Amino acid sequence: MVKIRLKRLGYKKNPTYRIVVIDGRCKREGAPIEELGHYNPKTKEMKLNLASAQEWVKKGAQPTATVTYLMKNCDEEGKLIYNKKETVKLSKKAQAKLEAQKEAEAQAAAAQEAAAADEAQVEAGEARE
Repeated sequence: MVKIRLKRLGYKKNPTYRIVVIDGRCKREGAPIEELGHYNPKTKEMKLNLASAQEWVKKGAQPTATVTYLMKNCDEEGKLIYNKKETVKLSKKAQAKLEAQKEAEAQAAAAQEAAAADEAQVEAGEARE
């Protein structure tokens, strides 16, 4: 079975990986069939030939869980994409102000809907006459 997996490089406590297509029975550092790219987990730098990787998957190569994650989270150029959620902690005054603003917007929207409904009833009444 052919696998797409990571081949460890780098020195002690500073790993870097190559993304390779390799026979599943070979050692992790064995001779690869093809090298698809590289990944550095410390700097989050990655370069992957995504088109070639997808071709190998179509041919029956089994990617490991980590490689599957990397393939899903890379763009067309083969660079890793991270969706970092930036959480901002607001003060109590700012939270209260934000909640009051949301309530005011909700009330305004409800008033507009009610006005539109009243207009529709008036128009429907004029049409009957």
